[in-house]
Amino acid sequence: MNQRNLFFTLLACVVILLLASCATVKNYPHNKPFIFDNKVLLDGNISKDEKKRLTNDLMNYWDDSLKAQKLQKLFFFSTIKNPPAFDSMNIGRTKKFMNAYLNSQGYYYAEMKDSIPKFDTVRDQVRVTAIMIIHIGKNITIDSVAYALTDSAMQKLAVQNFAGTLLKKGTPVNKQIISNEKDRITTIFRNNGYFKFNKEDIYAEADTTDRKLLTLTLDPAEQIKLLEEAAKMRKENPKWDILIKQKPIDDSSKLEKYYINKVFYYPETKLTDVPDSLITNNNLKKLKRNDLTMFYSEGKFLIKPLREHTFLRHDSLYNETLYYKTINTLGQIGAWQQVDARTVVTAKDSLDLHLFLVPALKQNYTVDLEGSRNTGDITAGNLLGLSASISYRNRNVWKQAIQSVTSLRVGTEFSLTPPNNSTNSLLQTLQLNLSHTYSFPKLIVPFQRWRYLRSLENKRTLFSTSASYTDRKDYYVLRSFVTSWGYEWRKGNNTWLFKPLNIELYKLDTLLKLDTLFFQNPFLRNSFRDGNVVGSSLSFNKTFNSNSKESHLIRMGFEESGTLLSLFRSLNNLVFSYTKFDGEYRFTHKYLKSELATRFFVGAAFPKAGQAMPIFKQYYLGGPNSMRAWGLRQLGLGSSILSDTSKSSYTDRFGNFALEGNIEYRFTIWDFSSVKIASALYADMGNIWTLNNNPADPNSVFSPARLGKDLAIGIGSGLRLDANYFLIRLDFAYKLKDPARQTNDGWVDFRNMKLKETRSNGAQINNLTFQFGIGLPF
Repeated sequence: MNQRNLFFTLLACVVILLLASCATVKNYPHNKPFIFDNKVLLDGNISKDEKKRLTNDLMNYWDDSLKAQKLQKLFFFSTIKNPPAFDSMNIGRTKKFMNAYLNSQGYYYAEMKDSIPKFDTVRDQVRVTAIMIIHIGKNITIDSVAYALTDSAMQKLAVQNFAGTLLKKGTPVNKQIISNEKDRITTIFRNNGYFKFNKEDIYAEADTTDRKLLTLTLDPAEQIKLLEEAAKMRKENPKWDILIKQKPIDDSSKLEKYYINKVFYYPETKLTDVPDSLITNNNLKKLKRNDLTMFYSEGKFLIKPLREHTFLRHDSLYNETLYYKTINTLGQIGAWQQVDARTVVTAKDSLDLHLFLVPALKQNYTVDLEGSRNTGDITAGNLLGLSASISYRNRNVWKQAIQSVTSLRVGTEFSLTPPNNSTNSLLQTLQLNLSHTYSFPKLIVPFQRWRYLRSLENKRTLFSTSASYTDRKDYYVLRSFVTSWGYEWRKGNNTWLFKPLNIELYKLDTLLKLDTLFFQNPFLRNSFRDGNVVGSSLSFNKTFNSNSKESHLIRMGFEESGTLLSLFRSLNNLVFSYTKFDGEYRFTHKYLKSELATRFFVGAAFPKAGQAMPIFKQYYLGGPNSMRAWGLRQLGLGSSILSDTSKSSYTDRFGNFALEGNIEYRFTIWDFSSVKIASALYADMGNIWTLNNNPADPNSVFSPARLGKDLAIGIGSGLRLDANYFLIRLDFAYKLKDPARQTNDGWVDFRNMKLKETRSNGAQINNLTFQFGIGLPF
């Protein structure tokens, strides 16, 4: 079998597996109708997305006696075990369940038609497909919203916050949005001192009366006409007026505003301790600071970090949002594995707050086996390949809940597909890295009283140092020392990391093969030189979910070096001067048994005039996590063929501009307990370029006019072993469009697809590439 036939045979097998959808039935009633499948058919004037959502949800409301329980076992084959016998008398219960669900979604005028089940006989199996046909009708919308609370203070507070209501005119009515509005109003009250008020004290009343019916008339014909018009209006355009009311109050304390009296800490709580016993324990030592008191026995913690992360103060109104913010923030520091709280009413309008904190294990060692990440920075410890690390963590340095981490990492870089003309061994790079980081649970800044800082969450100050040794076999040895001072914080779904001071010292020793390459291509020498980075950086991450099935991530980064030191001319040759921008967007959509994931990345680095970007700050593509049809750093630059036609075995490609887009459809093949065997179909598109003019190799320079020709495209699939706590990938990808391919504008000849092809310099290029990785590629 030649290579072409082998490729198409493998491709046909994959397609057959994807299209196969068979079900095996076990323990079925012989020669009697049984439930084999279920379908819900919706019709009505609703959007495609709404129709899909309702159809999927309604499938969960079949009565158990009419539901086919399919269990996915292997690949795309499923098993039906003990299917129920078909009985048309059970359809009525299903109608009730489905109608109740539709009512909760605001569809009160749905019509369910009796459907004729579909019978299919297979040997002694009488398979029945139960079908429910539903005319969805019009969704009831909100016409107006108002509050009618009996307590005047609460009524005023609700009206003041009306702009944030979730009940908007013209939006569909459903029970969930009304419940969410009740939650919102209750939170407003509890944030303003109403400690005992809860959601059950208010309710929503829907007024379905047509205002036309309130018109006074003594004419019977006119009355009949009004009734007919009202009935028609309710059917064609049903609307409700929503009124939020307050239930009769049987406990006057629910209308009382409460204030914080004292705060008590128990930072050495054990998991087995009972909070009530700690409150009444007189044998504990006590440390008091104004209205804050810490009870302890061993003195493991100072009160300072507890005070700094408590947002409820003496004589302040009880605020439920700040109450949970205090609990969550103390729990996120890392010094405590569990934080609980209890409020105790001490007077008519006063509360004491008791915080019970269970310490985490103070010191521990961890050993990790990690997959690589493609950051374009070979000195950051994110190698393409495998790395093993041992870390020592101290979660309570100097008794102030300060975290410290010391790590030793050994990384290897390897490729299952060696570079063109290369006789190099599988191992390409060896890296050693020793790092130490302190994480202070606060922002150490001179302007502590800035009001904006109070609204930030999970605030940290980071001080880190690291030393690295990188040996690129036969080409260069890179030594580096990096230290930085930075701040990390979160506000809502946004996370920021700002490093006002970032110092990186580099010493590069070139070896024989790289020196030979400099002689052949002097242009490369500018990127391989000693130098230092002195500057700052800022990164921003935003995560948000448009719904329960979709998630989005936006990441942006900025880095600069040499801006301030450029004022000192004597240092210009010692410090790299550049600015660098990165942007990334990720989107995932989860389906019932699969997931669609997409990613887009763009990065650009701009060196100061007269300088070149250092090699360790440039971008590269290829490998297990990006452009998987190409080997490590084997894509680019642009449509240049310089590296492909070079006789040198060193073909690594770096650029100061990168574009990449990925799309991946992930699905489970086999699910057994906590282990899953999964697969994916994916496509990668992108490339790297230089932004500097290069007359010797113009095709390596980015040009919008050449973008279509320069973009590379790879497609592929693979297997993934997912054991929850780690995931191993084996992917294979095919070069669908290679900018270095000199024929057909880089596209593969679809009539003669080859696993290997010969380029103009006689080099054998693998079009099919295998990649090994740990973790998802993005």
